[in-house]
Amino acid sequence: MRFLPLIWRGLWRRRLRTLLTLLSIAVAFLLYGFLSAIRSGLVAEVTVEGQDRLVVRHKVSIIQLLPVSYLDRIARIPGVRQVVHATWFGGIYQEPKNFFPQIPVQPEEFFRMYPEFRLPEAQMHDWMGRRTGAVVGRQTARKYGFKVGDRIPIQATIWRRAGGEPSWEFDLVGIYEGKDKSADETQLFFRYDYFDESRVLEGRGMVGWYVVRVSDPARSEEIARKIDDEFANSPWETKAESEKAFVASFARQIGDIGLIIRAILSAVFFTILLIAGNTMAQSVRERTGEIGVLKAIGFPNHLAVALVLAEAFLLAGAGGGLGLGVAWGLFSAWDPTGGVLPNFHLSTPDLALGVGLIAGLGLATGLFPALRASRVNLAEALRRL
Repeated sequence: MRFLPLIWRGLWRRRLRTLLTLLSIAVAFLLYGFLSAIRSGLVAEVTVEGQDRLVVRHKVSIIQLLPVSYLDRIARIPGVRQVVHATWFGGIYQEPKNFFPQIPVQPEEFFRMYPEFRLPEAQMHDWMGRRTGAVVGRQTARKYGFKVGDRIPIQATIWRRAGGEPSWEFDLVGIYEGKDKSADETQLFFRYDYFDESRVLEGRGMVGWYVVRVSDPARSEEIARKIDDEFANSPWETKAESEKAFVASFARQIGDIGLIIRAILSAVFFTILLIAGNTMAQSVRERTGEIGVLKAIGFPNHLAVALVLAEAFLLAGAGGGLGLGVAWGLFSAWDPTGGVLPNFHLSTPDLALGVGLIAGLGLATGLFPALRASRVNLAEALRRL
């Protein structure tokens, strides 16, 4: 700590240069936080509760339907504990920009499958007693001002009512909350029996996909193969996969999100590495005489190296810490995607990786200037004073 004023004075000798470098680093880590939050929202990592879940969809595409009769056949496969089905409704609320997922489900069974969704027992009871009832996530309810007792009109884009009517109305009987930030609080769930009886005849008796809970997560691949074998060579062949793989497949429809984000961040951090490295190199060159004086009064080479490295780590830590702190605070309280990405948040692993990147940046930008400082010739350095 006794050398901290010396380190600070070295950084602050060119205030504008140091400030601009610090702000550049802060912006880079703010961008890192933003892109990491986007990746979390798109990839939607599965929580611990979902490690024993499989999703069974049509082998060709998620938009192809499966018969509802598959539920009993899947339930009889050894190793399967529970099966529920769900279907994509795809409607809009009032106008096209007001989009959130709507899914017809079997209420009690579905919420047993997803314990990360918390719905009060009284509201579940009301839902079971009202065919037009629906429940919505806390995030969507807050966004649109929904309250229990409201009647919510949804305009169908896929599933029209029998007779061709596109308008559906649901009575809001409950608002569910997620166990943690990874749970999706944007969805609206309504009853499948009401949906199936009311929709056009062509789709009746069909569902979008099945969610399967297995008795042993270690046997997930084996059970997935058994499910696919059960329906092999049928008109509706299936593809069973982990829930995490199923969710990630949606993100891959617009490209390899991980690769895109890594490419952007690599370019950004390479640029910041050059900027911060140049700042440190210039600082050491300008202070060659001062380094010579330190050596002349008895400072060993390793101490000169430590001082320069400390400056680099302080600069990287201040800028990176500022950027990460702003990103974490901002995205904890605000979702710039407007709820389109329900899992938009800066996760703890991403924060930890960010801290590691800060340390790596400090080391990379300070190492070579520090080695240069250790090799300064005493006589030549003193001549520059």
